[in-house]
Amino acid sequence: MISVAKTSEVPNFGKKAVSVSGREILLINLKGTFFAVENDCPHQGSPMNAGVVKDDYISCPRHGYRYKLRDGRCVEHPDYQLQVFPVQVVGDDIMIELE
Repeated sequence: MISVAKTSEVPNFGKKAVSVSGREILLINLKGTFFAVENDCPHQGSPMNAGVVKDDYISCPRHGYRYKLRDGRCVEHPDYQLQVFPVQVVGDDIMIELE
């Protein structure tokens, strides 16, 4: 696992984009649970850091497609899958695993 940020850098209901090994990853803090997803919508590549986080979903800012933060499934179009990365918090470090 790779340390990508401190927990204090991603406030509750906040987001932070980080670059890890040449990939853009979006970190999300939802009530103290951290998620890591690719920062590009699989539909047309819109940056997900401009999306809205609500009820365990992130919505694409361009077309509103909602992706589950836990597994990346798209509610409106099951053919689209947002890549998610395993996250572990160690002390105040947010660690992710690039698969």
